[in-house]
Amino acid sequence: MMLVADENVDQPIVKRLREERWTVLAVVEMEPGISDEAVLEIANQEGSILLTADKDFGELIFRDHRYSFGIVLIRLSGLTAKDKAEIVATAIQQHRDKLTGAFTVISANSVRIRPRLI
Repeated sequence: MMLVADENVDQPIVKRLREERWTVLAVVEMEPGISDEAVLEIANQEGSILLTADKDFGELIFRDHRYSFGIVLIRLSGLTAKDKAEIVATAIQQHRDKLTGAFTVISANSVRIRPRLI
């Protein structure tokens, strides 16, 4: 499974996932400043799960009925970058088989997975 990290995903998260041998395409390294729609399109074209801290993707999926291969929304404000990276890496590893086609929210105390976006 490949991941696409929106430009608002903390770089320590991207680094940690890469250390864990995940393939992570980072928007900030490819095309910073592109629209949410373009970010979603890149993730879909790559057949990748989109990692983001932007709640607007929920609107694109649920209100606008846009297609997604899978989205992971990171809601970890107030934590250190190291703690965020650990929580995200652990959640992705533990739930990897459920992320495709789902809208997942990772918070400090829970991982909520809403299946079947595709």
